[in-house]
Amino acid sequence: MALQQPLPPDSISLEGMAFYGYHGVNPEERALGQRFIVDLHVYLDLSMPGASDILADTISYSELYRTAQSVLEGQPYNLLEAVAQALAQRVLTSFPVKGVRVRVTKPSPPLHGGATGSAAVEIYRELPREGQ
Repeated sequence: MALQQPLPPDSISLEGMAFYGYHGVNPEERALGQRFIVDLHVYLDLSMPGASDILADTISYSELYRTAQSVLEGQPYNLLEAVAQALAQRVLTSFPVKGVRVRVTKPSPPLHGGATGSAAVEIYRELPREGQ
């Protein structure tokens, strides 16, 4: 069992974002596309916007949504792992965050020889610390 990484205590979460994309290894997934559900948690210090009540002191939820949308509805990837990694990297390079947790869910994935309600991957990434 992997150890949980300590997370900064403050976060902004957008859960249940639905997008239509063409990710997958099966030809029908690439041709027909399918729905993906994304949960995004960004970790940052929210003390300043909490005190100021000014949008410019925090991250716009709309900007986070549009970032997720651009990745999920953009370039197709074979693996959910690659989709999650691309979104995490985009968030880390576009916003002043300490870390990001991304969960990408594929409802009703086409599994050869079986069925499941969904398949998902979840990753946590953070910026390298000073001196590393």
